[in-house]
Amino acid sequence: MDSSAGPTTTTSVHHFHRRQKDKIVVVMGATGCGKTKLSLDVATRFQSEIINSDKMQVYKGLDITTNKIPIHERMGIPHHLLGFFNPEDGEVSPSEFRLTARLAISDIVLRQKLPMVVGGSNSFIHALLVDRFNPAVDVFSGASNQVSTQLSYNCCFIWVDVSFSLLCDYLCFRVDEMLEAGMFKELLEYYRRVDPMSQPGLRKAIGVPEFEQYFKKYPPGTGGGEWDEKQRRAYEEAVTEIKENTCQLAKRQIIKIMRLKGAGWDLKRVDATEALREAMKVRMASDGGKNNKKGKEKKKRWMDVWERDVMEPSMKIVNRFLEE
Repeated sequence: MDSSAGPTTTTSVHHFHRRQKDKIVVVMGATGCGKTKLSLDVATRFQSEIINSDKMQVYKGLDITTNKIPIHERMGIPHHLLGFFNPEDGEVSPSEFRLTARLAISDIVLRQKLPMVVGGSNSFIHALLVDRFNPAVDVFSGASNQVSTQLSYNCCFIWVDVSFSLLCDYLCFRVDEMLEAGMFKELLEYYRRVDPMSQPGLRKAIGVPEFEQYFKKYPPGTGGGEWDEKQRRAYEEAVTEIKENTCQLAKRQIIKIMRLKGAGWDLKRVDATEALREAMKVRMASDGGKNNKKGKEKKKRWMDVWERDVMEPSMKIVNRFLEE
């Protein structure tokens, strides 16, 4: 017998039994950068299902405040872990998210669909993807980079990036939009029927702590008449704090993404700056660019820039990944 046959056979058998990692797409980026829109574009093209990785959107309730995508805007795409956990059951830990999201990924793969993880909570994303996760170690704190590059999945990372100054302008505008859509009324009802201390996770959602002092001074169910100057000032102070804290959140998210990239995660950056600039022009129009000629032209310009700068590059990235 040829002595070289033994090792060759052993290697072949070992290679044959090695588990192939499941392929998943991960859409990352700061809050407000366009992850949700891009995820829908990609999902419709590649038969995907979306797994939410936003640590506030995983809870039931406060849909406007946490900026969950409404059902009618999901284009029939299944969304997992979106409004999934009961906030009364305590705060969802990275370990709990890891376990639940991995079950969702296995289910999606079993049905021969492409799992797509979408959200801005990078601590959840790290916990989900790494081979060995130590819940006692915060890899995003401290000077040394302890981010693991050993991942459990074959990942295609798309990082939607936007100029920070423009992003902050947009986030402040988005807060005003959310208030117009009923955010204050939603928070009023929340404080009326819930003790936020009983929901340690959801109570951290931006909007809840910022309005805490307001609702202590003006409890839900009291008053009802015209606001005086003090009440109006208290409201405006809470709104200003929401805007500031949202921008700070975005800054922290970008810092964490840079740490992941610095550790060796292969993040494919897509620049959505111009697309967001055009989107703001549309959304700041009084009718959202729906009815008048100029508005329609602005909307077409936005869609053209979005397709050129964000959608088409992302589609190419995913397509190459799936063909590998």
